[in-house]
Amino acid sequence: MSFLTSLFGKKPASPPPATTPSPPRPSATSKPPTDPSKDPNQIRVFDAYGRELFISKEQWRTNVLPGTLKSKWDKPDELYGIIVGALNDGFRSDIVDAARHLYETDSHHVRATCIWAIVLTEEGSLDEAEQVLDDFLAQYPQDGSILTNLAKIYAERKDEAKVEATLFHALEVDPNLNNTLLWYSALHRGRTGEEGFVAAMHRVSTLPGSWRAQLWLARTALTSGRLDEAMPLYTQCLSVSPKPVPSDLLMQMSGDLGNAGHLSEILQLIEPHFEPTLHGLLVGNNLIKANLDLGRFGTARHLLDQLYAQKRPDWKPQLEFWDNALAQVNIDAAPAPQPGTMKMAMLVGPGPVWLKPDSPTAELFLTKLPTALIVGFLGSSVSYAVKTNQVQPQLPNIPGRLSRALPLYLAERIELASSARAQTLMPWLVAPDFLVTSHITQHPTEWIVELRVIGMSDARCLGELSHSFALVAPGEAFNALAERLLSLLPDVTGITPEPAPRTYALPDANSLPQYLLRLEQLLALRCSAIEGVPAGFLHGEREILQGNLELCLVFPRCVNIRLLFAQTLLAMNRIRPDILPEFAERAARLQKEHPLVGPAQQRLQTLFDEAFAV
Repeated sequence: MSFLTSLFGKKPASPPPATTPSPPRPSATSKPPTDPSKDPNQIRVFDAYGRELFISKEQWRTNVLPGTLKSKWDKPDELYGIIVGALNDGFRSDIVDAARHLYETDSHHVRATCIWAIVLTEEGSLDEAEQVLDDFLAQYPQDGSILTNLAKIYAERKDEAKVEATLFHALEVDPNLNNTLLWYSALHRGRTGEEGFVAAMHRVSTLPGSWRAQLWLARTALTSGRLDEAMPLYTQCLSVSPKPVPSDLLMQMSGDLGNAGHLSEILQLIEPHFEPTLHGLLVGNNLIKANLDLGRFGTARHLLDQLYAQKRPDWKPQLEFWDNALAQVNIDAAPAPQPGTMKMAMLVGPGPVWLKPDSPTAELFLTKLPTALIVGFLGSSVSYAVKTNQVQPQLPNIPGRLSRALPLYLAERIELASSARAQTLMPWLVAPDFLVTSHITQHPTEWIVELRVIGMSDARCLGELSHSFALVAPGEAFNALAERLLSLLPDVTGITPEPAPRTYALPDANSLPQYLLRLEQLLALRCSAIEGVPAGFLHGEREILQGNLELCLVFPRCVNIRLLFAQTLLAMNRIRPDILPEFAERAARLQKEHPLVGPAQQRLQTLFDEAFAV
């Protein structure tokens, strides 16, 4: 996965096999992968870890659907949902027996009768479908959903008079059936245009208990700029509708008001009725946008956190969009730093960023003698092809992340594969014996990273290295650069190479950018906990945790990657403990289903327990 891809949240189309630590590298002649989310023949699913996966519809139909139907055969609520989903995916012939079984056994007679009649109608068995519905109406004559499905049979037979009469009778029973109302009003629109549509809505709005027709009449008023006419209709909707208020009512109301530019009215009407567990993203989207546009950023953040707490991986792209939007607000609101007033400090970190010297996991890796030479790594600088003299804060970008991740990565490589101790120095010392500086420069056709090894006793440059790389795929270049540095150090510093600990394993070149990203994010988390750092310094906290988890699943036996995740959880506990419960079950599943070998499992479990402790 490229660094660019990882930053924008794209996930591989399918998880690698458990025995394969990395996906196969594409050949030079292979076609670039297409986005499966845009393929109509792919179905999106999520596993127990919240990972987005795609399988073809045919694979779903032949390999997944039969077993799923069998496992839910005697669970009518779940079986009904599977049948509806299969119908929407075009698998009607595969669920005929299941729909018949549901009709025969479900105590929820209305839904079972409707779904069985729909299947029969689509199978062309109109007489049998009509008999099923008539049998129901003989016992329970007042049901709008059954009457609407009966109208569908009349429509198949081209009996327009019966269709309209049956639809209106269904609305007399329940005037708020959305599909029934839209079908009925569409018949009138087809005859006399918009006037017919409005007249049909007015007719239904006079029926006892009606609120949905008023919702559509309010939309008509808003499109003509008549807010004073729409507001009483909305008030009537909310007073008559069920409690809690249906999601589609609040979604349409807030969407129509937002499209017409009436944001304060959204907050006035919608916010008092919003329940995250019930209304979710459908309504939450509009509320967050209204609060953002009105400058109510704290409320928008609170709404976002409420939606994240629902643990819906299918909402992730939209929630991350709002997360970034709120982060950008903090950036835009920050005053531009003045060069003459800026102060510089150094953050110093010993060894790998994920291995604290006092951690119970330190014994899993080789310890260094106190007399070992120290190599410092200083980075965090980038030169762009287009230069500016302005100093301004901005959201983290790819070159900036790489500039901070590279010294962290080189430090762990030198610490674990040589006789030296390593330190990372981040601009924000036990003074090192040697300092390795890194700088990334943008050129017209490529990016170049440059290293300099400096002797601190006399500030003399002892050696230089450079390597070009593609910004979207720096893995091979950075691995090669680390190897070249390991080869250079013995010649210019006297540091000797040593075998890396068996517990230390590197991701392959394809996955290294993701690893670098998580190193940089752990550093950012620790910086966020420093006194005086503003609250908006960090964003995308949930993506950080989910990304670490998914990296662990790609390399389920790698101790240092698991340790990176544990340290990230511990750092998150210090600044956003409120979001950790969202990941407790997934982390526990990781430890149970993919245990590490030997003492590493228990040492890591100690850290996980500490991170999730209340």
